[in-house]
Amino acid sequence: MPTRVRHVLFPGRHHLVTRFQTEYLHRLLAGDLTDADGVPVECAEGADVVWAVTSATHSGTRRNPVPAHRREAMIERVAALEGLPSLVAPVADVPPSPRFARTVLASVELSTGVAATPGDTVVACSTPAVVAMYADLGFRVVPVEDRADDGAGEPLRPWDVLELLAAGDDRWRDLAHPEAVAYYDRYRLAAQVELVHADPTVSTEGDLTTTRDYRTYTAAFDDASDRKWDLVAPFVVPGRVVDLGCAAGGLLERAARDPRLAESDLYGVDVSRHLVAEAEHRRAQGVFANPNVFFAQRNLLRSAVFPPASVSTTFTVALTHEISSYGAGRADLELLARRIFEHTAPGGVWVCSDVLGPEGGDRLVHVALDGAGAGATATDLDGLPTADVAAHVAALSPAERLVQFAHDFPALSGGACDVTWVADGVAELTLRAAAEFLYTRDYTDSWLSECHERFCDMTWPDWVELLEGAGFSVDPVSGPWRNEWLVENRLSVGAALRDAATGEPVAWPDTHVTFVARRPL
Repeated sequence: MPTRVRHVLFPGRHHLVTRFQTEYLHRLLAGDLTDADGVPVECAEGADVVWAVTSATHSGTRRNPVPAHRREAMIERVAALEGLPSLVAPVADVPPSPRFARTVLASVELSTGVAATPGDTVVACSTPAVVAMYADLGFRVVPVEDRADDGAGEPLRPWDVLELLAAGDDRWRDLAHPEAVAYYDRYRLAAQVELVHADPTVSTEGDLTTTRDYRTYTAAFDDASDRKWDLVAPFVVPGRVVDLGCAAGGLLERAARDPRLAESDLYGVDVSRHLVAEAEHRRAQGVFANPNVFFAQRNLLRSAVFPPASVSTTFTVALTHEISSYGAGRADLELLARRIFEHTAPGGVWVCSDVLGPEGGDRLVHVALDGAGAGATATDLDGLPTADVAAHVAALSPAERLVQFAHDFPALSGGACDVTWVADGVAELTLRAAAEFLYTRDYTDSWLSECHERFCDMTWPDWVELLEGAGFSVDPVSGPWRNEWLVENRLSVGAALRDAATGEPVAWPDTHVTFVARRPL
């Protein structure tokens, strides 16, 4: 006969606590239920529920819209009001693994001191794969038929209740525990969940793309941070300083050293969960000289991040082309400009540096490339590991790489790259398409991610029109420029531009823009 149970281990993400769950746990602790084998579960006096909150290090995504500290506090409130003796244990987010049950048990012991064993613990769970893991470790399992009727004859699990909330269906309020509802209202969590679920540009894992190599991306951004800070620093207005698209905080690390900003508050905002987590890790290590540095995972296109007229300086460095690429093109840039204008204080500035499309982008040019392009065929890279994609693209000649780009870029970015080979190694295409290829071709480590991005959606006249339309005045220091290092070391290596009609050389176009947009006093 099994010994009396001292702990009910209840693993789950626990974004909501439902009425059914608390009723079920009361019955379980009272000895009214049986395990999966039909054996009655007898709980010892003082037995408790151990809520193992999984994915505790993952938030701000459709998979985990509510951060763990909010989930833990909600559970504590519900348990206290219900008189359910409880402990709450956070469990870090981990990839799928056959050792997941062991990970949960180890996390529970570390944070609560409860060393759960098959002899004193029953596991409350109905996910078949997870049940099998605990069963293999010798634990008894009670199947939590974690369901509640939605009033229309449909059984709903807690996650289904959360999805009702995300869809704006108020039935979730009747299905969730009343204290969970009150807690959500108190911290405006319903709006947060709805916002995360409605964001069309961000994946379920909290990023724009699933093909980015974050190690390479962060290293490249950090390596260029000194240069980028030198570019934008002369225009900073002290006060509340915001870096939109902050990545892992490289630019703010430089800003934090600037004596002019010693009394300023520095905010880093990025849509990527991975990058914000790295920035927070750096802050915990004491990387930032200014103690008033803060980070947030937000998407400014979905809602305002700062109060109106509260920001002195907004930086966007290498960001606007990503917004255009992963969103609705120029329409999203117009929305971005309006949002930045709204949160900018009178006299404040938006300082932007990014790649730029060439004027006259529809002009036909010939691109002479090393290697043979005529007759070459592209390879389907979809689904291959990032390392295999990088190795394949790196081995291609410049001409062969254009063939691959003409296959991948339209499919991933929606941009155009129509190529006609007029001779072996000489391709005819628009100046815009040629620039897109030449700006992208050397990023082999993150080829598919880069092919999802369009670098040439905007020209300088486009930017002037957009900024003035949002209400900004464009500072005279603003304008397009050509990165001569890029031309010499990247664009011109194994490549040359010629006029399609005359065969005459074509000067390399401006590659970047830096502008200072001011909100009038």
